[in-house]
Amino acid sequence: MGKLALAAKITHVPSMYLSELDGPQKGTRQAAIDGHHEISRRCRALGVDTIVVFDTHWLVNASYHLNCAPHFQGVYTSNELPHFISNMPYAYDGNPTLGRLLAQACNAAGVEALAHDATSLALEYGTLVPMRYMNADRHFKVVSVSALCMVHQLADSAKLGWAMRRAIEDQYDGNVAIFASGSLSHRFAQNGLAPQYANKMWSPFLEQLDHHVVGMWQRGEWATFCEMLPEYAVKGQGEGFMHDTAMLLGALGWDRYDAGVEVVTPFFPSSGTGQINAIFPVTPMPADLQGIGLSRSPANAGSRL
Repeated sequence: MGKLALAAKITHVPSMYLSELDGPQKGTRQAAIDGHHEISRRCRALGVDTIVVFDTHWLVNASYHLNCAPHFQGVYTSNELPHFISNMPYAYDGNPTLGRLLAQACNAAGVEALAHDATSLALEYGTLVPMRYMNADRHFKVVSVSALCMVHQLADSAKLGWAMRRAIEDQYDGNVAIFASGSLSHRFAQNGLAPQYANKMWSPFLEQLDHHVVGMWQRGEWATFCEMLPEYAVKGQGEGFMHDTAMLLGALGWDRYDAGVEVVTPFFPSSGTGQINAIFPVTPMPADLQGIGLSRSPANAGSRL
């Protein structure tokens, strides 16, 4: 049947777009752009037909949602940072068949999810920025998944990732990549100080915390990381409450995942936040849901975690 061919945690900082344009940020995000190009190259070599993006810029207040319209086209300006991303054109193809399949699998696993294939929903920039550098030729189809989850449990997000992995491998006829599109720590620079922190972390604590986490990922210390994820999401002010990361790890085996990540773009600061492009090697999946530790989700995982 199908295959989860590649998994990654990726940056989508809007300064990547500024990096293309004349001005003080020109060229400053070339390493991140090159990382996206490399991930795209690997997806192509692995025969990936569809990229599923866990998008921490898609805010939802009930259920999980998948944007799997047949086509996406428009001109995008960020309502959050319109001086960073303005009038950026895009055109990609969706995969309604896969989107519906993934939503059905999530619902069967007890995680409410809705697939939107006949919709006017536009893509958010957590999807649009990486697709600009990975998919300009529309080589891949795209499915975007809401990952700025305001009243959701991290355990449910991990279960969603698990269900999607099962659906891809057991029911889909094709090769899929999944991307957790979001930062590490996500404390933006205070208003009025943004230019001073364009290429700097907001605090030494957050910088050291992020570096420690990346080291854990490289060493494959997943049991410890999964246990600390809810607290890391809070103290690091994680983007989207780090639901994208929970989804990614759920798809890889949660606390039983045993591979070390490959850093493609080394950790870098952006507007106070911590960023990276890292590939998570895909290994065989534990057979049962309880076996990956989701029943042991931490007691301090509150409504937003």
